[in-house]
Formats: sequence, structure tokens, C-alpha cells
Amino acid sequence: MGQTTRRRRLASLLGATALAVTAGGALAAPAGAVSAQSADVDYMTHCIPPPIAGIPPIDGTTTGRIAVDNTSPKVGDTVTVTYTVVKPAASNPTDLALPADIMTPTGKVTLGGAQTGDVTVTGPKKNDPVPGKGAFPSFSMTGTFTVTKAGAITLSPGDYNIHTSYILELDTPCTVTSPPAPVSETVTAVGDPPANTRAITLGSASGKPGDSVHVTGSGFTAGATVTLAGRSGSTQTADKATVTASAQGAISGALVVNDKTTSGVVAYEGTEWNAAKGAGPVAYVVIDDTPVPAGSQKLTTTVKAGTLSMSQAGDAVQLSGVDFGKGGASKGDLRTVTVKDFRGGPAGWSLTGKVTDFTGPGAKIDAGKLSWTPACATKAGSPSTCRAGSPGPVGGSGATLASTPDGTLTGGEFTVDAGLSLDVPAFTPPGSYSAVLTLTLS
Repeated sequence: MGQTTRRRRLASLLGATALAVTAGGALAAPAGAVSAQSADVDYMTHCIPPPIAGIPPIDGTTTGRIAVDNTSPKVGDTVTVTYTVVKPAASNPTDLALPADIMTPTGKVTLGGAQTGDVTVTGPKKNDPVPGKGAFPSFSMTGTFTVTKAGAITLSPGDYNIHTSYILELDTPCTVTSPPAPVSETVTAVGDPPANTRAITLGSASGKPGDSVHVTGSGFTAGATVTLAGRSGSTQTADKATVTASAQGAISGALVVNDKTTSGVVAYEGTEWNAAKGAGPVAYVVIDDTPVPAGSQKLTTTVKAGTLSMSQAGDAVQLSGVDFGKGGASKGDLRTVTVKDFRGGPAGWSLTGKVTDFTGPGAKIDAGKLSWTPACATKAGSPSTCRAGSPGPVGGSGATLASTPDGTLTGGEFTVDAGLSLDVPAFTPPGSYSAVLTLTLS
């Protein structure tokens, strides 16, 4: 083969590669999680092959799709975005086959609506061989963004670039001709409800039937009518009074307590108890001072209140391994947690958990990928009954593992377990990943 022939051969190979990546490449990557409203959209792209290829720019229609792993995130959540080029604008124009694993895509997803900006997405260096004159299959790129504002956020396909490692290291940028491209996906972000900062304090912790207890509080809505009421466990008694919150949200008033079963006092805005707009219950004991009949003796003993505590059957959990390129569920079981509630009184308890991101060799797995399926058992004879939390993601914002409700008398012993499952993305870099799951009992 002469020198001229070799040059022509090299130029032909370079030209074929450049046109291939312009069209999107023969990348075989796993598709992202597609939500119900994710839609394929068509948009014009202008692709510029490397100068060495000697090929003019290519203008054509590309079909793309944007998918997300969560269409209803909260402000502060991290959303995983997958940009898939479903149908490239061109096919391999030559008789020369393109080898496998030479193309690495990167790109941008355009955000609009409540939150604007670009999301950087990348794909693996992974593609099947493309036969001469063959059509290019689709390829996918993934990235993440953090939700900063509540409202509808639109996602549209953006510019992308294909880097090839075949004979030479080359880049072929492709831009959206008339940005932004049509909207392919929309997520609706919600803000966390404002924290309830209402709180009350009692002037005394006990009294005789008919005594008045002074109630002060803060954090209420300015000018709101606030009801002071006695509680017998989870039931409101007939003892009631109303006060008006000051311009600073403070309250001050007296509640006459007649019901001997009263175990606490609450304060709330509105016509009935609402935990979101209320405070308490704060413990209060009615001391029965009924006179002892003649010829009788009053016998008294004391039951000492204990504490609310928990213990764990260990502090390390080994989840099952997954294969690179496949990913999937990495499973395990939470170390059993034992809760002992020996306080007495009307208050129940709640056991919540939150987890950090899983960190590994230069990469991480988002905390939102960890889900649990809680289970809770109550020891026979316990006044309260344990309720398992709902199955679902744990995440960095946390979720409820188990709880018991308020009641006339609460307490007991409980064991709490949970099945754990970490959804590991398919092409997470190999290595060991770890996170810290923190449990809080209150």
C-alpha cells in the first residue's frame, strides 16, 4: 500500500468517525427512570465535525427525551436527570464499521420555569460496533441538580458533545439550533411547610380539682384566638378557655381544671385541636383531695416515672453487593432497635431516621436511593401499640421508622426492624461505599 493510499484510508476513517459522533454515536447506555409524563421531542441540531475530518457541518432533526427519578421533589432534594438521544440525525454514511467503546458523550439539560440553569450530564464510554451504512442506536447521559425553588420546573434537551478515542482524540459539539428545545419533562417542586414553633409553659405541674393553672406561650399567629384545654390522654376534656395572641404571637391566660382524669394541657388555634397549629400537651396532674371518711385510712404509694430510651443490636450493617454495569438493589437488614418507654403519662414517641450520601472511591450514591420497609412489634402487656412507618425512601431529610400515639396512659417495650434496599445506579464506579444512618427517638 502506497503512502497516498494510506493517507486516503486514514482520512476516510476519520471522516466516518466524525460523522458518526455528530449524529449521536453508537452508544449503548442504560436508559434512565422514565416518568409517566416524560415525552420524546424533536429539535434541530447543528453539529460541527473536527476540522481534520474534512466534513461540513451537519444540520438535522434529533429526537431526545429527558427523564427524572422524582417528579415531585421537595426544595433541597437532589433530582437525577437522564438525557437520552433517542434518534440521531444521521447514520453511518460509509461502508466502514466503527469499533466498540470509542465514544464518550457529555451534554446539558436546560431548566426553565420556577428554576433556571443548565444540568451537566455525562455518559459512559460504551458503544456497540456500528456496521457500515448502519443506523446509530440511542445513547444516554445522566446528571443531578438540587431543587432550590418551589413550583413547576421544565426540562429540555440541550447541547451535547461526543468525544471519540479512535485513531485520534476528537470532539464533535452539537448545539440546539433554536434554544431552548421543546420541553420533554416537568417536575413540580414543593417547599417544606413552615416549622411549628408554638410552645406553652404551665405555672404549675399539678393542682386540686377546680384550681386554675396559668398558661403562657409563644409562636402563635398574631391576633389569633387560642384555645386552652385539658387533655385526658388523646381526648380533650370539658375544661376550656380562650385567649388572644399578642402582636408578637405570645399568649397568657388561666385554665380552670375540674376533670380529675386530666393528664395534660394544650393550646391551639382554630375550632379544634390541630397539631400543626397547636402546642403541648404539657403534663399536668390533678390531685384528688376528697376527704377520708370517718373511721378510714387513706393509703398512698408512689409509682416512679422512668425514661424513654432505645438500644441497638449493633452499629454496622453490610448490604449485599451489586455488579458494575447492572446496579440494582443492594439489600440488608437494620440492626434491631429496642425502645423502652417507662415515662407513664399521655405522650407517645416517634423514632425517625435520616441517612447521609454513600461515599466511595471518588463518587457517591445519593441518600435518596436508600429505602426501608419498617416493622414494629409490641411486647405483651404494653399500654401502647407500636406502629411501623411507611415503606419508602429514607433520604437526608429523614423518615419515620416507628411510633406510638398519645393516649390516656402510654408506655411499654417495643422492637423495631426494617429491611434496607439501596438502589445502586448501573455504572457506579467499583469500590466500597458507606453512609451513616442516624436514628432519633423523641
